[in-house]
Amino acid sequence: MAEQLWKGRFSKAVDSRVNDFNSSIRFDQRMIGQDMRGSGVHAVMLANQGIISKKDAEDILTGLAGIAEDLASGKLTIDPAAEDVHTFVEQTLTQRVGDAGKRLHTGRSRNDQVALDIRLTLREMSESLQAQIADLVLVLCDKAAENTASVMPGYTHLQRAQPITFGHALMAYVWMLLRDLQRFGDATARMNSQCPLGSGALAGTTYPLDREYTALSLGFDHPCENSLDGVSDRDFCIELAGAISLCMMHLSRLSEEIILWSSWEFKFIELDDAFTTGSSIMPQKKNPDVTELIRGKTGRVYGDLTTLLTMMKGLPLAYNKDMQEDKEAIFDAVDTLSLCLRTITPMLETMRTLPANMRAAAAKGFINATDCADYLTKKGVPFRDAYKLTGSMVAHCIETGKTLEELTLEEFKSFSPIFENDIFEAIDLINCCEGRRSQGGPSKASVKAQIAAAQAQIKNWEEQHHEQI
Repeated sequence: MAEQLWKGRFSKAVDSRVNDFNSSIRFDQRMIGQDMRGSGVHAVMLANQGIISKKDAEDILTGLAGIAEDLASGKLTIDPAAEDVHTFVEQTLTQRVGDAGKRLHTGRSRNDQVALDIRLTLREMSESLQAQIADLVLVLCDKAAENTASVMPGYTHLQRAQPITFGHALMAYVWMLLRDLQRFGDATARMNSQCPLGSGALAGTTYPLDREYTALSLGFDHPCENSLDGVSDRDFCIELAGAISLCMMHLSRLSEEIILWSSWEFKFIELDDAFTTGSSIMPQKKNPDVTELIRGKTGRVYGDLTTLLTMMKGLPLAYNKDMQEDKEAIFDAVDTLSLCLRTITPMLETMRTLPANMRAAAAKGFINATDCADYLTKKGVPFRDAYKLTGSMVAHCIETGKTLEELTLEEFKSFSPIFENDIFEAIDLINCCEGRRSQGGPSKASVKAQIAAAQAQIKNWEEQHHEQI
């Protein structure tokens, strides 16, 4: 069994159950690459400052490279009995390079080490999530471009309200996801702003560290300003979990739309067989399980955020063992969002739209009633009078089983002599959409402008992303 780094203070062995309870190796081992990267930079800095010899630093770097190579090839596996990933790396390194490995931890504590490792890990995870969000945005833009003329009912209170297009509806989710992309970028920028390495256990160190060197070498803006804050800050975990929760909420809303749109009651879309499941006893069923799971997993991610907030709310300075719980929660949130994005993106890419069904639904529900009222207003009728008059016409249509488009000109005139033949053009559903040329509206030109703006934002993100790489 691996030996604890801190056993010198104790004369009695720790109960095996406490070791199991205390161990974090099963979930923090995924930070091993980041741990070794931080250790390598720390070793070079120690040598540059004359704290350890150049030879020791070279041996440490060679040893770390060998460990990474052997892990990648499978020649070396992580010891599940190790207390944590830091212990495993240091003990494996010491076995390979001797006393140089024992000098690596000079001027460093596991407290600032883990604070660094999780920042480095989450930074990479955030970049990966952002790339997945960008992919989903582009798929939605492509689908929206194919459906700029697919008229459908827009809803409020889940009641048919006004005519929009399917492309317009999809672009609403694009803008939600673009805000998510910005949030992830903001969270990552703050994560990168301060490097905790060099904070020690809580009070810094007596060694002449070059913290600027380690911070810049690891991609941070500068060292953290306060060692107590450096080891006890987990705001970046909470902020990332918050961004993930918001993104999951948006995916859940979109999932609910997909569930409705693919039902027989709507039938605006049809999902590809590869992204649906059947029933064990009902052969006609084609269930949107992917979207239902996304809807359910959203609550799970909210739980991860609540875990992090609750974990931190009563902790005094500085590091406390409670903070070991941060990794399972934030890693689960990251993994869950990543899984959802990897699944919903190809599902939407292969989704088939049914414009004829959308148009048929749009013909019902009097969603052009506002346009009828606007027609009267433009002819000089005060809006409130026009609103009341149109409401009376809708009531008449319901009583007679007609839609507004099915009324004759004589019937229109029976409500007001102001109506002329141009009323039929005014309440045509295509014209109703095309008439809404205001920025952000459902007209074809407006939706195309939205698509171009969204695609430009993604292109800008990609350029910045590649520059950072």
